[in-house]
Amino acid sequence: MFELLGITPQALTAQLLIGLINGSFYALLSLGLAVIFGLLNVINFTHGAQYMLGAMFAWIGLTQLGGWIGMPEFQLNYFVALILAPLLVGAMSIVIEKTMLKRLYHLDHLYGLLLTFGLALVIEGLFRHWYGALGNSYEVPEVLTGGLRAAGIYLPYYRLWVVALALIVCFATWYFIERTKLGSLLRAGTENPRLLQALGVNVPLIITLTYGAGCALAAFAGVMAAPIYQVTAVMGSNLIIVVFAVVVIGGMGSIAGSILTGLGLGVVEGLTKVFYPQASSVSIFVIMIIVLLIKPAGLFGKVR
Repeated sequence: MFELLGITPQALTAQLLIGLINGSFYALLSLGLAVIFGLLNVINFTHGAQYMLGAMFAWIGLTQLGGWIGMPEFQLNYFVALILAPLLVGAMSIVIEKTMLKRLYHLDHLYGLLLTFGLALVIEGLFRHWYGALGNSYEVPEVLTGGLRAAGIYLPYYRLWVVALALIVCFATWYFIERTKLGSLLRAGTENPRLLQALGVNVPLIITLTYGAGCALAAFAGVMAAPIYQVTAVMGSNLIIVVFAVVVIGGMGSIAGSILTGLGLGVVEGLTKVFYPQASSVSIFVIMIIVLLIKPAGLFGKVR
């Protein structure tokens, strides 16, 4: 049937894989946004910059860190960067939360949005000044080079790794928040923080760690994206608008909604490139408009 439309099964399968890869990044990024908004009620516009920081720190560790420490041949391993970069970005985010964001919790959401938007511009501007706006390549780790052929198409091992790891991290985050005791404390802290604090729970610490963890997820996605996309200072700003649309469609604050919607919309975007390429860049936003007209809270969201 697809041959009648001029579409080969190989092309369709390839676009589905690309859509699934993009959907994995959408899911990870929107998951971090949903965690922060759902538990802290903060619209974190620095998320795109933190995604860029993850990729940039991994690239710096691979290409420049050796020169900084006087060991030109030293390179930071990809798998080490996959741990260290999110930890570093998470620690930086905790400093931001403790010094800036905590002063805005009692104010309208707009103030938090403006602050994080301004921070994103500052971070992006600094890295554009230091490293320019041109793309930098990051090598695929040797153990994940190559691929396999299936159904007439070539499947790179690294892209399969990205999809599998993203699914594991998304499920683990959902399980932690929805099915563990600490996750129940996080959710309770958003409903009635004063009561929870009266029971001896350190609510400010929970809030701080939650913000740091949500930002670390963005950096984690950035490290995984580095070998696939060009590492640039503007890579986050090019993606964050789409991710916000994914969060709105799934429902602001919905963990499961962000994961399922991110993966699903990535696949839809890939299929759109096959059947109507001109609409691929706006397909997600068209879906967002339709969903908001039918269900303003999003597919999995609840009216607050």
